[in-house]
Amino acid sequence: MTNIWTIAVYGLREAMRRRVFAIVLVLTVLFLGLFALANHYVFRDVAKIVPPDNVNVDGRTFAGAFLLGLAMFATFFLGVVMAVFLTLGTVSGDAERGLLQPLVVRPVGRSTLLLARFTGAALVCTAYVLGVYFASMAITGISGHWWPNQIVAPGVELAGAVVLVAGLSLLGSVFLSATANGIAIFMLFGAGLVAGLLGSLGNALSSTAIKQASTVAAWVLPFEALYQDALRQVASGTSGLTGFLLDLGPFGGGYVHGWSVRFWAVAYLALVGLLALTLFARRDL
Repeated sequence: MTNIWTIAVYGLREAMRRRVFAIVLVLTVLFLGLFALANHYVFRDVAKIVPPDNVNVDGRTFAGAFLLGLAMFATFFLGVVMAVFLTLGTVSGDAERGLLQPLVVRPVGRSTLLLARFTGAALVCTAYVLGVYFASMAITGISGHWWPNQIVAPGVELAGAVVLVAGLSLLGSVFLSATANGIAIFMLFGAGLVAGLLGSLGNALSSTAIKQASTVAAWVLPFEALYQDALRQVASGTSGLTGFLLDLGPFGGGYVHGWSVRFWAVAYLALVGLLALTLFARRDL
């Protein structure tokens, strides 16, 4: 356990040396500032919007859920950036610099190294995502006097989605160079988001083909399914036309959700970890 903690701290110090945290911190402060400004003007003007007599839309609820969904997307993106930067060169990068060879023989083994680096990245990313998520929620709640029905669960799922991406990035680092791994993970991330948007569109249009294709993509890339489920929980309890509009997306609703997806995400992470350990054990350093 001491070896795991030591290597995890080493990885975080290396990230600090490369100013990974500084970059993410600047982006986060910039985002939260702009988000607070947007909330101020949106909720100031939303009361002035008068819908037609036959349109029953709760403007404050729609604005609050939409803004928080937007914040969750930004939090997800920034969390993925941090996760990738912390893990993209875990094996290939350190091997090229000659840092792995002394470690995997003595005093720690390969499995301990991977577990330690993943643990460090997962803890940092989870703390970061939850911090930004609750900060965004507080900004929306204070500015618009609106709070989602589910407070904690969406943030937990959002953090879980980022941890999944960190696991995939760690797996990629076993057989890809740092640059190639970073590109591959961001392409997977983008593919998952596109699949989610298409799924929302297919659900709204009742298109069976689009929904089936998007569902398959969500199960293949379960971080997208967790993200969609988190958005769904934010808008849960909203009915009528307001709920229907939120379900159209892109920052509301969720066509793949429930405990089956959550259990699969845990199993998926375990499979990714097992594959990473197997490939790393066979790699010639």
